[in-house]
Amino acid sequence: MDVQAFIIFCMEITGTVAFAASGAMTGISRRMDAFGVCVLGVVTAVGGGMMRDVILGNVPGALIRPVYVVVAVVTALLIFTVLYVKRDLLQGNFGLMYDRAMLAMDSVGLGIFTVVGVTTGIHNGYLENTFLLTFLGTLTGVGGGLLRDVMAGVPPYIFVRHIYACASVAGALICALIYRGFGQIPAVVISSLIVVMIRFFAAYYRWNLPHIEPEKEKD
Repeated sequence: MDVQAFIIFCMEITGTVAFAASGAMTGISRRMDAFGVCVLGVVTAVGGGMMRDVILGNVPGALIRPVYVVVAVVTALLIFTVLYVKRDLLQGNFGLMYDRAMLAMDSVGLGIFTVVGVTTGIHNGYLENTFLLTFLGTLTGVGGGLLRDVMAGVPPYIFVRHIYACASVAGALICALIYRGFGQIPAVVISSLIVVMIRFFAAYYRWNLPHIEPEKEKD
């Protein structure tokens, strides 16, 4: 494995852990058992990539290299076990810290899988097709979360948090353009950072919006 392949692999594992944690937390919030939590964790982590591979006419990479599924299952089981033993762990200040940590991990996962989707399309011979590369990057980034929310019976995140999908679209487009001029590593690093920055800026803006009390009806 050369240096570039190793960097991409490490980024994919990081994104897998981040998205599996997101899926596991959704399952726990919906009071699912350990199996349900694991299923949501795996679907969130590899679902977008599997849909991408099907569109490209390839056998899904998660089935050929099950290391991603194993990592997702281990992550989901670990989170389920910890929260089952310590049910009050997410209360108070620790809960707020955890929410922000999950935002960070989810943002990192979105950035990583968006650029992985673009580079996968490029490696399949579609370097000049900007629209297809942007679509593949966005699908890889948000597809798993979309499947997670549908299976959990909650409104899909990309329909209620528009910045989420828009960040992926912007990152995928920028990745395709940078790749042509500067190569894979600059495209992957810069585009991932852009997605993360957009997500954090959107979250910061939402957290700091002034709370507006509804006007009381006059007698």
